[in-house]
Amino acid sequence: MTDAATPGGSTSDIAALGIDWGTTSFRAYRLGRDGSVLETRRAEAGIRAIDDGDFEGAFEQLVGDWLDASPAVPVVLSGMIGSRQGWLEAPYLACPAAVADLAAAMVPLELMRGRRAFLAPGLSTRSAEAVPDVMRGEEVQILGAVDRLGVERATLCLPGTHSKWARVDAGRVVGFSTHMTGEAFEALRRHTILGATIEHAAWDDAAFLSGIDRSGDPGGLLHHLFGVRAAGLFGELDPARSGAFLSGLVIGHELRAAAGAPGGNRGDDPVILIGEPGLVRLYGQALGRLGVASREGPPDAAARGLHRLAKHLSEGGTR
Repeated sequence: MTDAATPGGSTSDIAALGIDWGTTSFRAYRLGRDGSVLETRRAEAGIRAIDDGDFEGAFEQLVGDWLDASPAVPVVLSGMIGSRQGWLEAPYLACPAAVADLAAAMVPLELMRGRRAFLAPGLSTRSAEAVPDVMRGEEVQILGAVDRLGVERATLCLPGTHSKWARVDAGRVVGFSTHMTGEAFEALRRHTILGATIEHAAWDDAAFLSGIDRSGDPGGLLHHLFGVRAAGLFGELDPARSGAFLSGLVIGHELRAAAGAPGGNRGDDPVILIGEPGLVRLYGQALGRLGVASREGPPDAAARGLHRLAKHLSEGGTR
C-alpha cells in the first residue's frame, strides 16, 4: 500500500511528523530539526480511497509504526483530510495569513491511541466582486516554498486539476485565485465532441504553443473551443496535434486571466511554479511564450510548510 523513500537519520533526529493527505494521495514525512526530510512515505490512499470513512484505521496502517517510534513529537496534517469530506473539518482561515496564523488556527484531533494530532486549516479569500475562493493544502506548500527560497514576496502558481495562483507579501498569503483548468481539460477531451478529434496518446509541443497563442485572440474560450472541432473538419488540425493544442488553449486562457486575479503576477519577479514536474515544465513553456519569467519551486515545499507548523506547536508547548 505504501512506497517508502529517502530513509535516513535515527528516531532521535526526528522533530516532527508531517502528513500531506489529499483527495487522491497520501504523503508522510519524518522531519528533522532543521526541516530536512529524513524519510518519506507515499501511498495511493487519498481521502476518496477510504471508502468506509475509517481515516484513523488507515492512518494507523500507514504510519502507526512512526507514531510508536516517536511518541513525543508533534504530528501535523494538511490537505483535504481536514475538509468536510475528511477526518475532521478544519475551518477556512481568511487571507491575509502567515504561518503563525495557520498554526494558531489548527484543529486538535484526539487519536484513539491517546495522542493528539493537529489539522491545518485551509485558506479563503474573495475577489474584487466579493466572490469567495478557497484552498486546502496548497497554503502549506506556498508558505513552505517561500521559506525554503528565503523570500518574503512572491507570485506562485500551483498547476493541476484546480490550478492556484497566490500572492505572498511580507511572508503572508494575501490573495489567490483558483482555475479549474486540469479538470476542464479532462472533461473536454473525454466527454465532449472534441474527443473525437484527438489522438490521446500523441503530443506536439508546437501545437501546444499554438494553443497558447490562440488564447489571446478575440472571441473568448467557448468560441475558441469549437474552433478546435472546426479546424479538424477542415484538415487544419490533425488528431495527433489536437490534444496538445487544446491543452495550450485552456492553459493560455488560465494564464491570461490569472494575471489580473488576486493571486496574479504584480511585477517582474519570476512566477514560482510548484507541482508535478511535467506540469511545471508545460506551464514554464506557456509563461515563456507570454513573455513571463518563471522558476521551479522547491520539491519539498509541503514538507517544509508542515515543519514550520510543527515548529510553532513545539515552541508553544502544545502536543
